[in-house]
Amino acid sequence: MDYPPSLEINPEAPAGGTVIWLHGLGADGNDFVPIIPELHLPADRPLRFVFPNAPSIPVTVNSGYVMPAWYDIYAMDLLAKIDVKGILHSADYLLKLVDQEIARGIAPENIVLAGFSQGGVIALTAALRTDLPLAGVMALSSYLPRTVPVESPVERRIFQAHGHLDDVVPWQAAADARRRLEDRGHEVSWHEYDMAHAVCAEEIEDIREWLLQVLVGNSS
Repeated sequence: MDYPPSLEINPEAPAGGTVIWLHGLGADGNDFVPIIPELHLPADRPLRFVFPNAPSIPVTVNSGYVMPAWYDIYAMDLLAKIDVKGILHSADYLLKLVDQEIARGIAPENIVLAGFSQGGVIALTAALRTDLPLAGVMALSSYLPRTVPVESPVERRIFQAHGHLDDVVPWQAAADARRRLEDRGHEVSWHEYDMAHAVCAEEIEDIREWLLQVLVGNSS
């Protein structure tokens, strides 16, 4: 698959950390750009935000309609049959973006992987496929298929958020992912909201606080 160029939002001062944030099915890199100013992160810790773009592929569940997707979705039941090859391919692509940030002078301890829905699956999978000491992972309205290997050599700090009213990714799928991650020793900061498959204001505030803990507090 060919991945389009990422969208970058750079701070005025040299970046001391990077958040690589993946969109969900059918969206693009612009999807979460409006959230940056809502985070109200301190100016004395400038961060670069990288918003990758998924390739456009035929999506089986949508009758083969071509749209941006990190991997194929075969059925409405997200866990019935999984495009493991596609997930791993996109996860490896994300790790290449991490390598690019490191080459630009960003320490891995100052890099956060984030994703919404499909993007969260890729962010989690990528983090669990490397031994780099990343700052953490955000999985928003997402899940983690059991057929995806998660034998990570590093215990991760993970922000996981989900809505009780989500009719796209069932709440139970997110809860199962949480249990699986915690059973393997990862530190999961779990957040629930009365929302559908979306992001709410309360969640943005919680994301801000978590980023301040895992990323903004690190030294450059």
